[in-house]
Amino acid sequence: MSSRQGYRGYVASRPVRGQHWPQHVQNLVIRDYAARNGLHYLLSTTEYAMPGCYMNLEAVLEELSQIEGILCFSLFMLPERAERRRLLYERVFAAGASLHGALEDMPIRDEQDAARLEDVLLVDRIASRQALAG
Repeated sequence: MSSRQGYRGYVASRPVRGQHWPQHVQNLVIRDYAARNGLHYLLSTTEYAMPGCYMNLEAVLEELSQIEGILCFSLFMLPERAERRRLLYERVFAAGASLHGALEDMPIRDEQDAARLEDVLLVDRIASRQALAG
């Protein structure tokens, strides 16, 4: 049996894809995802509101030797820069952990899942630009 405690929640103080989500709603979405997937949910940490700040995500990454993974409210909360996300995936996988997007109902357990997420993020970015140019 693993000595790891469960999955740490990770919620946002800033908009996710341009929309403000109350933190209690974000936690409800995470709790529901955890329950549906049989994951032991640990209390969430909340990221600071400053754009580009990932201090609390870094703190959760430091916990990876004690937890099974991270339950993000949304995978769109991850760093915008692809290189930063790649380093995040590497840290998660090296620790034998996983990353989950509750809103997207999407687990990231390996490089193939990470590549699929990168495709989703790229398509979203292109679609957003097209809508602005519209």
